[in-house]
Amino acid sequence: MDLPPSARTVLRTLERRGSLTQKDLIRESYLPARTVRFAIQRLREKNLIVEQFCFRDARQCLYRLDAKRDRGRVT
Repeated sequence: MDLPPSARTVLRTLERRGSLTQKDLIRESYLPARTVRFAIQRLREKNLIVEQFCFRDARQCLYRLDAKRDRGRVT
């Protein structure tokens, strides 16, 4: 899979923890906010994750793995 290391880290975090907000991803992955935003953008472009409404905090979005994506392991 042709992804930068930061996108692979975010993808693995979502695989492990399920749906997370951007703030949760920053906390869980230990990556800077700008890096997480870039990773989310790349993952959305490749249709590996989807964005959904966050009922807990309407100012944020939840990110989760796309159920239709290839279930291959991320390296």
